[in-house]
Amino acid sequence: MTIIVNAVLPLFALILLGYAAGRKRLLGPGAVDSLNKFVVWMALPALLFESMAKVGWEAVSQWGYIAATMLAIALCFLAAWLLGRRRPRRLGDASIEALAASYSNAGFMGIPLCLMVFGEAGLPPVILNTLLTACGLFAFSIVLIEFDLQAKAAEHDGSASRPALCRTVSKVVVSLLRNPLVAAPLLGLAVSAMRWPLPYAIEQLTGLLGAAASPCALVTIGLFLSQRRATERRATVWSIVGLKLLLHPLAAYILAYWIFSMPPLWAASAVLLAALPVGTGPFMLAQLYDREPAVASQAILISTVLSLLSVSILVAWLAPAPA
Repeated sequence: MTIIVNAVLPLFALILLGYAAGRKRLLGPGAVDSLNKFVVWMALPALLFESMAKVGWEAVSQWGYIAATMLAIALCFLAAWLLGRRRPRRLGDASIEALAASYSNAGFMGIPLCLMVFGEAGLPPVILNTLLTACGLFAFSIVLIEFDLQAKAAEHDGSASRPALCRTVSKVVVSLLRNPLVAAPLLGLAVSAMRWPLPYAIEQLTGLLGAAASPCALVTIGLFLSQRRATERRATVWSIVGLKLLLHPLAAYILAYWIFSMPPLWAASAVLLAALPVGTGPFMLAQLYDREPAVASQAILISTVLSLLSVSILVAWLAPAPA
């Protein structure tokens, strides 16, 4: 019970404060966008850069963890994609639904959770998870959506030409490298590989910005959730939530503890991160491509509320015993 009170409740309390502030409009109508930009472009990149610059590649080269994480994501994505394709859905719509079912809120919730449960030792697993999600899962979903859009345009024009694979892939790669949540840890790895010590001024700067990442990210989630968006596709929303909160952590547990070899902290991190609710990435992608963002929004809201119980149970079970 102590670990739940100390590690889990502060996270959800900050989300609740953000939710209340959003409902009462205390921070103004543009608060979500402004605070989200601060977290994504300044605070989280600073934390990721400093962590990777100090940790280095040797500490994150856990191939069992990488395999377990990617296979658990792939299993959930495939299950949701097959469910979506059973209905008369386009490839792009089914891909966003599958993305939501397998996309953990690692950046905004995983980092503060792992810091509170495991301390500084919990940062490498969550940073690696964030990179795998952004560079692998998110990029793959964008490729599928772009293929769908190009195929639809070809049908409309009566053209028989196939989608340009190289052009789509190059667009995705450039987009990923411009993403600060991808570029910052990669730059930190480069600094670590060159064995360059961080200057004191840079370390102080990244430390100050990084300290603001967790509370601001959690308040931003609450602000985002306060903006209710209705949808009539409730069955789809609940299938996404069920796959995300049940199948994803179960698959991660089997893979991390029974199939692949890794340190206990990394195995526990794999399960906890898989059990996190749907992240905001699928909603942003759905809104960008105008593919029913209300479905992703409702899945985020419901999974976040329900994860208070499921994450609390897993933290009590998997957290290391106090020394």
